[in-house]
Amino acid sequence: MPPLSATVAVILGLLVICTDLYARRVPNRGLLAAALAGIAAMLVLPSVSTGPAEAMAGLLLGLVLLLPFYLIGWMGAGDVKLFAVLGLLLGGGALLPLWIIASLLAGVHAVAWIMAERGFMAGFIALSPPAASLYRFVKESGFSRRMEASRQGRRGIPYAAYLGIASLLIVFTGVSHG
Repeated sequence: MPPLSATVAVILGLLVICTDLYARRVPNRGLLAAALAGIAAMLVLPSVSTGPAEAMAGLLLGLVLLLPFYLIGWMGAGDVKLFAVLGLLLGGGALLPLWIIASLLAGVHAVAWIMAERGFMAGFIALSPPAASLYRFVKESGFSRRMEASRQGRRGIPYAAYLGIASLLIVFTGVSHG
């Protein structure tokens, strides 16, 4: 995996993990900066970045694969744009592992959410002193209120955050390149 493109993908992944978990937002400026950095790296330092053909194929494939999910309302535009930019940075070969890892993480999140809504998590929290302490700390610190306010009513699974986690796993394990 080209080191400069991978570095940009790691920085973007970390940014998106934080912003999507906290505010359910994917910053367009961050996506644009990462895409421009990837393109500049291709032009100026081709030996340490994704090649132009692979990058463009990854960008277009990423856009085409997730766009239908946005159009039917299953995911946000930021998720689609992030997937396309990760395709640009990491190449089309990284998209399938990215998609699988992020979807598995989102599935675990969905199961936990359903369990919480049905009251199963309250029992776990009550039986686990560390979980109860963490829950009380988050609720009493005001952090959860600030986080909810920053979301402005946006709900749902933070798929972009899971794409960010998947990008870190792919870069640091090299799973998409054998």
